[in-house]
Formats: sequence, structure tokens, C-alpha cells
Amino acid sequence: MAPLLNRIRKPLLRLLKEGLSPRGLAWSLAAGLAIGVSPLFGTSTALCVGVALLFRLNQPAMQLANYAAYPLQILLLIPFIRLGERLFGAEAMPLSPSLLLEALKAKPLATLTVFWSRLWHAGVAWALLALPAMALLALGLRPVFVFAARRFGPEASLAPPVE
Repeated sequence: MAPLLNRIRKPLLRLLKEGLSPRGLAWSLAAGLAIGVSPLFGTSTALCVGVALLFRLNQPAMQLANYAAYPLQILLLIPFIRLGERLFGAEAMPLSPSLLLEALKAKPLATLTVFWSRLWHAGVAWALLALPAMALLALGLRPVFVFAARRFGPEASLAPPVE
């Protein structure tokens, strides 16, 4: 039983400790926030896992930022849809809840098709903005984490002193 636990525990601990440098934490939080505002609902957790594994970022920090970004994801949905419509030259879709319900009742398949295409347009708009925003955010966060690492470095422990 112990060898099996070690085979699980060691990789898990390595994954949790990965990307804990100031640079790694800055990029982890920036990527988690940038991915977390994606207008493509239901994709951000998997995207965060993939990006964290690919770039050796801190998985818990990324997921924390991803989930913290949820209110922003809701707030930015319509602006991303509108930007996507402009990028693709699509006609502006009415986005009021009452008009959407009426359209769904009248022509459900056509309405869902149009809304789905607008979400993909929004996804493209998000992708174009997410990378530069993530880079700027990571560059802004890095000095904060460098300061914190110097101030609360390895000698500063939260555990009470052992006598």
C-alpha cells in the first residue's frame, strides 16, 4: 500500500509546488484570470489545467484565479459578443432576456445557431485580447511577488516556534 501512496503522493506534491517562484506565481494568476474570463463557458477549468501543465505553472493558483474571475466572465460576456460581431461583420444580435426567450419560442434552432456563432465570435475576440492582457498582468504582478518573497522569504515561517 505504501509504494502505491508514494506513486501518487510524490507527483501530486511536485504538481502543487510547481511554479511557486515570483515569476511562476505571477504568470499562474495572470493566466488563470485571463482564461477565467473566457466567454466559452465550461472550458476554463480544462484550459487552465492544460496551460499549467504545458508551462509548468502553479495549478492551485491558476484555478483560484480562474474561479475568482467568474463574475468578470459574466460582466464581459456581452462586450466580447459585441466585439466578436464587429470583428466578423455580423449583425448585432438582440441580447435582452425577453427578446431571446421570444426568439427561442418562435425559432429555437435558428436562435441557438445564431447565439452559438456569436459565442464563437466572442471567443475569438477574447483570444485576441487575453494574451496581451495576461502578459501585462503578469509583468505587473511579478514585482509584487518579488517583494513578498524578499519580505516573507524562507526564514519567515507562519508556524509557531518549536521549543
